[in-house]
Amino acid sequence: MDKKFNTYQIHLKEKARKNRVSDGKTLEFQFENHDDILQLVDLVKNKELFKEQTDNIEFLVGLKLFSEVMLRNRSHEIFTEFGPEFGTFMKKFKSHVKMAETVEQT
Repeated sequence: MDKKFNTYQIHLKEKARKNRVSDGKTLEFQFENHDDILQLVDLVKNKELFKEQTDNIEFLVGLKLFSEVMLRNRSHEIFTEFGPEFGTFMKKFKSHVKMAETVEQT
């Protein structure tokens, strides 16, 4: 049986808070995504997209979480104007990642 989505689980733990002591709150949730997020993280984590390597990972995971929600809710009024712009952004992002791959290989 061919599964349409990959299933992931996120565990987010508060490590520190500004201006007060952390109580170590956690958030855990499961979600599905059409992309292999871990493979994409491997692809971008060592690229020079941003100055900090962790920024590459944070950006990609956030982008994949956001984009999957947007795809499922594309007719929602908050996405109607943004949808086409997001498509343009994704094309630019993907071409930038490919350019980074080319630079890395030379």
